[in-house]
Amino acid sequence: MQIWVGLGNPGPQYAMQRHNVGFMAVDAIAEVHGVGPVKKQFTGWTQEGRIGTQKILLLKPATFMNESGQSVGAALRFFKLDTDALTVFHDELDLAPFKVKVKVGGGAAGHNGLRSIDQHLGQDYRRVRLGIGHPGHKDRVTGYVLGNYAKAEMDPLADMLGAVAAEATWLAARDDVRFMNDVALRLG
Repeated sequence: MQIWVGLGNPGPQYAMQRHNVGFMAVDAIAEVHGVGPVKKQFTGWTQEGRIGTQKILLLKPATFMNESGQSVGAALRFFKLDTDALTVFHDELDLAPFKVKVKVGGGAAGHNGLRSIDQHLGQDYRRVRLGIGHPGHKDRVTGYVLGNYAKAEMDPLADMLGAVAAEATWLAARDDVRFMNDVALRLG
């Protein structure tokens, strides 16, 4: 089993914020792959299903971003899994908007959700970095990250989420390079 975590903040007022693109990605994957119904577990919302040949638990922590590690740690402990079974989908300031990259390990780069997971589990897990771009100056980062996507960004956002969901079978098979290449091809 693999655990795929989407990072975001709970509540409808946060739903369209750039910081919630991890939630959006997990929702898109659940829809495209027809995973099971939503359950409350691990201080979050979970859905189980198969993607390709792999059993996947999708998890959206119901804690706020800076406490995400509690939920993620509880899920891994319950299933007796190590961090090699963990994939975290999150917003990434250091990537151009709507670009998608996968990496294993690394620092939190100021991301409170990643920092919380790092504190609970260490840094050695796979991350699907969903580009949101940088507002240009560090003083504007918080407002930008917690700001909603603009109307003009909705089509590219939908395209990116659709590509991530459509190519998720490669992630499940642990072929990160093929996943990134095929997502990039879809996004042209």
